[in-house]
Amino acid sequence: MTRTNNLTTQTTHSASLAKRILLGAGLALILIAFFLLQAGEPNPAWPKFWMIRPLIIVTLAGAMGALFYHLMDPLRNMGGWRKISVNILCLIVYVIALWLGTVLGLDGTLWD
Repeated sequence: MTRTNNLTTQTTHSASLAKRILLGAGLALILIAFFLLQAGEPNPAWPKFWMIRPLIIVTLAGAMGALFYHLMDPLRNMGGWRKISVNILCLIVYVIALWLGTVLGLDGTLWD
């Protein structure tokens, strides 16, 4: 008798991790930049470069949401109802990450 090992590792990623993180961070950066440009005149009591903090924190939050999306690839590749539910979950997680990043970034300035 001959023993065969039929174990295979399936790693199918349609996009690279860096590409997804850059896309998520870029979308977050565009959204917060648009929001900050609509803010109007800043309060004179705020620091001179008060816009830097929200730009950095919201961009990082968007990158973390995109990382979560990338990590859910194995479940998304199963197809069917799992794909739909994982995509909805990823959208919810991304929106929550952006919201938390916005709150943390604007704390002490526009969020008061």
